[in-house]
Amino acid sequence: MTELPEVLMPAGLPAPDPDAQAHSHKVQALLLEQIRAAGGWLSFEDWMRTALYAPGLGYYSAGSVKLHREGDFTTAPETSPLFGQCLARQVAQVLQASASPVVLEFGAGSGALAAALIPALQALGQPVDYRILELSADLRARQQERLSPWGGQVRWLDRLPEAFTGCVLANEVLDAMPVTLFRWNARETLDVLGVAAAGREDGDSAFVWSARPAPPAVSQAVAQRMPPLTGYQSEINLQAQAWVRDLGRWLRRGAALLIDYGFPQAEYYHPQRAQGTLMCHFRHHAHPQPLVLPGLQDITAHVDFTAMADAALEGGLDVMGYTSQARFLMNCGLTELVPAPGGDPAARARQLAALNTLVSEAEMGELFKVLALGRDLDAPLLGFGRGDRRDRL
Repeated sequence: MTELPEVLMPAGLPAPDPDAQAHSHKVQALLLEQIRAAGGWLSFEDWMRTALYAPGLGYYSAGSVKLHREGDFTTAPETSPLFGQCLARQVAQVLQASASPVVLEFGAGSGALAAALIPALQALGQPVDYRILELSADLRARQQERLSPWGGQVRWLDRLPEAFTGCVLANEVLDAMPVTLFRWNARETLDVLGVAAAGREDGDSAFVWSARPAPPAVSQAVAQRMPPLTGYQSEINLQAQAWVRDLGRWLRRGAALLIDYGFPQAEYYHPQRAQGTLMCHFRHHAHPQPLVLPGLQDITAHVDFTAMADAALEGGLDVMGYTSQARFLMNCGLTELVPAPGGDPAARARQLAALNTLVSEAEMGELFKVLALGRDLDAPLLGFGRGDRRDRL
């Protein structure tokens, strides 16, 4: 019998306001309906998909997401425009090598990356045709407002292109794709964790973890990554792998830059990481309880970059570089872009604090990685000139 984790409201979380609570109750009702329709058990992958992306209700689709300091989490483009300015140098190289001005960004969030990248590309003399594929209507509206100064240079897509030449960007996209949650049981066979509903004394329903034997495809995929280890729990992101493989279908020439937090496979499934990487964010509080506050909190898992590289090769793409965010930014000339001392001391202090967040090993610098995948490009990529770690994948 697999011992399942309890579902407890983490201590110290701020209480949602009444409107947020009412919204979360609607999401809970939808999830309960899905559990009942599925016979009393919903895979965690389906749970995560609904909690994040259900039309009009999910965290990313209903306006709950907050991508700034007053919200749930802060991304690198929101931390400092230096991130986008550095990235622009790598993007310009890809566009020139592919003889295309087209940039396609997935999940553009608040539009902060595009707002820094477009003028930086223009300053480099690089023409740009910027396209965004955004699933959230709320975020698309925010992006359109923020990027209005660039008018006809930016347009939004409703579906993947059939063929693409240029540069693809995905900053913190893979981590938000729904994952399969697994656990090795005492028999050294694999279970997948799903969600069931349990009645409470007040007559309401609560969500609880429930285990089932893993399908053969999941068992085989996990066994390729790690040996059996009783009680070990982690995730596998089959959807992200499929997304990367499909990238090989429509990326005809150019490169994709995937920027996210994660590890190579040996670190991801290290025996000491026995509870996996699943994490939730609510108003800058991080905790590991995805079954609470549905619709109000972000749910993420770190990226297995070895799996992404393998999927790229299966899709016919080249793995062109892999390194830490800090090394990538330094290779792209970060130190040249930092403003010289002078001016407002308080503004200077904020700039230096943001720079530290981007490159410090204790902040984003080491945890975040950059993986470059491409096709039909010959020149070595600027961002991986030093410190390329492809040998660790």
